[in-house]
Amino acid sequence: MTDQTKEVLLKKLGSLEQMPTLPVTLLPLLRYMEQPLQRMEMQQIVELISQDNSLAAQCLHMANSPLFGRRQTVETIRDAVVALGLQRMRDIATSCSVLTLLPRQGTGVDPVVFWEHSLGCALVCRQFAQKIGYANPGKAYLGGLLHDIGIVAHLWVVPGEYQATLELARTQRIPLHEAEMATIGITYCETGRRVAERWGLAPDLIAVVGCHHDPPSAVVHRDLVALVALSDLLCRMSGLGYGYVEERQVSFVDEPGFAILLQECPLLRTLDWARFTFELEAYMDEVHRLVSLFYRAPQ
Repeated sequence: MTDQTKEVLLKKLGSLEQMPTLPVTLLPLLRYMEQPLQRMEMQQIVELISQDNSLAAQCLHMANSPLFGRRQTVETIRDAVVALGLQRMRDIATSCSVLTLLPRQGTGVDPVVFWEHSLGCALVCRQFAQKIGYANPGKAYLGGLLHDIGIVAHLWVVPGEYQATLELARTQRIPLHEAEMATIGITYCETGRRVAERWGLAPDLIAVVGCHHDPPSAVVHRDLVALVALSDLLCRMSGLGYGYVEERQVSFVDEPGFAILLQECPLLRTLDWARFTFELEAYMDEVHRLVSLFYRAPQ
């Protein structure tokens, strides 16, 4: 059954006939904002976001959240870009775009729970990157946001079989990728890598998607992969996972990703994990509010 399910999944992924494409505004936005900051133009960002009325409205919801550093109300995309900056606005627009990808029903997955983990991981990645002096907190945010796109693919392509995967993970309280190997014979990391390549995502994001559960396996961009791996684990151990608590003891300094990230960011050695976790709890309620707001708002 496992081999057969894997074969069916890979065949469907070959055409991605049931998998949604990225919103048409997202890839041009991501590609535009990969260039150096000094070459970007505010009007171009405003126009890219404003092409989609729903995206623009959701961006304004997030732009007015304390999570993105704003204390006064902004009412237009231009005002939001001026107030928050180009990079922060890129984070917001990307978040709002990918929130549309998950099937809304018939999967056994609560989209609110799933996206709380993804958005929470993105914010943890950004904060973590800033704490340890990682060079590109914005890219860390994107890595955290997109690291689980393989799960989205599984929910579109093999929704029935994936309900059994989720049930196994919940009842045995094991990591989701371990339950996937037992039920469908392929992890969302492998699937996600194929999807990321098909979508034309940047090589560092492809590495994150494909290797964040095994950072030493990454051939390139291992520091970003390790950062996302540790942030993902921190979220799951803090109750911001997939709707259940994994039964495991974690020592972050013993995680494979720790040694990899330490080579790039020596400040990691002095990070107070307990304090960092406590600080993150202060804005997790806002993560819940934002995701719930998105799924209550008209689409």
